[in-house]
Amino acid sequence: MASPPPKTAILWFRRDLRLADNPALTVALQSCERVIPVYIHAPDEEAPWQPGGAARWWLHHGLSALAQDIADAGSRLILSCGASLPVLRRLVQATGATQCHWNRLYEPATMERDTTVTQALRDDGVRCESHNAGLLFEPWTLKTGVGEPYRVFSPYWRRCEPKLAEVPTPLPAPRALPVVPTTLESLPIDALGLLPRIRWDQGLADTWEPGAAGADKRLRRFLDQGLGGYGDRRELPAVTGTSRLSPHLHWGEIGPRQVLAAVRDACGDLTAGGAGHFMRELGWREFSMQLLYHFPDMPARPLDPKFADFPWRTQGADALLEAWQRGRTGIPIVDAGMRELWHTGWMHNRVRMLVASLLTKNLRLPWQQGACWFWDTLVDADLANNSQGWQWAAGSGADAAPYFRIFNPVRQGERFDAAGDYVRRWCPELAALPERLIHAPWAAKPALLEQRGIHIGRDYPTPVVDLKQSRAAALAAYEQVKLRA
Repeated sequence: MASPPPKTAILWFRRDLRLADNPALTVALQSCERVIPVYIHAPDEEAPWQPGGAARWWLHHGLSALAQDIADAGSRLILSCGASLPVLRRLVQATGATQCHWNRLYEPATMERDTTVTQALRDDGVRCESHNAGLLFEPWTLKTGVGEPYRVFSPYWRRCEPKLAEVPTPLPAPRALPVVPTTLESLPIDALGLLPRIRWDQGLADTWEPGAAGADKRLRRFLDQGLGGYGDRRELPAVTGTSRLSPHLHWGEIGPRQVLAAVRDACGDLTAGGAGHFMRELGWREFSMQLLYHFPDMPARPLDPKFADFPWRTQGADALLEAWQRGRTGIPIVDAGMRELWHTGWMHNRVRMLVASLLTKNLRLPWQQGACWFWDTLVDADLANNSQGWQWAAGSGADAAPYFRIFNPVRQGERFDAAGDYVRRWCPELAALPERLIHAPWAAKPALLEQRGIHIGRDYPTPVVDLKQSRAAALAAYEQVKLRA
């Protein structure tokens, strides 16, 4: 008598590119003898927020790392391209799978897609289950006392902190995975077309190691060298004072439960010292995701509706935007940040606030334009974090910076890059300037500039905007918004 066919589950990878602490994988292995790992490249299903250029670079290498991890465990990652539902249905038919498991995403387009896939596969008789691999607290689990989503971070995090002890222990990676039938075809990763045709990505390759192993190295290095001084060093762009885990978290090469558990093991108390500051940063990620879940228009429209008709600049806007994008504004710490972004696909968080303030306040250009540029150039481009961050800077979002908060990039540079090391690294044409002038080269006397071989307007641009005058103009524009409220 023939043995019954093995129970088979499809494991649908998305932005959970790891084997450890992967609930969908764990449940699939517990319920079925055979598990088919698949990644489906379907960027149109994320429209209008398909992965940008830097994100596609990361995805290529992250998938390569995941495929190797799966191969090392005795299995094979099936790569496919096209609409998700037809691909999954073909796999169900080819393998006789009766289950399909995946880990949840929370962006509007992916949630709509997943709802459609779930209903269709269930109609086909397939058991579909989604799981939480990406958040400590899912967006619908925490509400204010009146049952509304939190719009201010501090009370949100005060609600979260006591619950950190309840976060489940990370799941271990399986030691081995079932063999995938050789009859199942898989695309070569190059067929997904993720890498740039014109190879501008060397700086990314020099900076990052995508994959779960790279994420673990980043975390261990941070715990050993950065966590203790995180409260102070995290604000200094010239030093490696932050974890730089954001792209690994975005792509799910490490999960927040793993990070929390590692920090707890390293220092015990999650609320004090560097650990407390670091956990608040992890909390901001959670806060942004719950905002996007409850306010799905956040990437395109201001959360505060009175900003819908803000008087953005129109005259000369294109030239100003291009100067900002290219790191040619003539404001050193802003230009340094924009050049770091272009070269490495990442920018220090303090500098992100400064470049966003200059764009939305001094240049008075729409925050959506900044968000789109970041979306294309950041390896950690995350729809919730990116949208929330830009709305915060513009003053239009939940828990936003007050409209009158306009960062002075010169003062900020003098405070957080006092020696000018960050500016000298990314704006080497200014390297010969003394510390007292590195953040305001236009204030240098012509004789000093001549002596140091620096020609403002030729080697380095003159400022595209007067900081004092543009601040006054921005305040006047925000006052119009305030009067309409």
